[in-house]
Amino acid sequence: MNEEREQEQDPDRGREGVGPGPGLAERERDVLALERRGFAGPGAKERAIREELGLAPVRYYQLLNALLDDPRALAHDPVTVNRLRRVREARRAER
Repeated sequence: MNEEREQEQDPDRGREGVGPGPGLAERERDVLALERRGFAGPGAKERAIREELGLAPVRYYQLLNALLDDPRALAHDPVTVNRLRRVREARRAER
């Protein structure tokens, strides 16, 4: 019953990926929050992805890439999204 109430309060709760709706799902917000952090050494970020989000790094980066094109993500965290878009464009330009 508690879960039903939470679902009513946050209709995006538990959804994975990017889709239409009023705001970002919890997992989408968590992905952006992880990207805001700095990581000490190689492997630390991948370990955090697995332990904190329960995702394989490949799936994490798929979700992140989709978020960079989502206007809801830009509205939620414009600094992080714009920084990551610049990094993505720079890498594309190198190819």
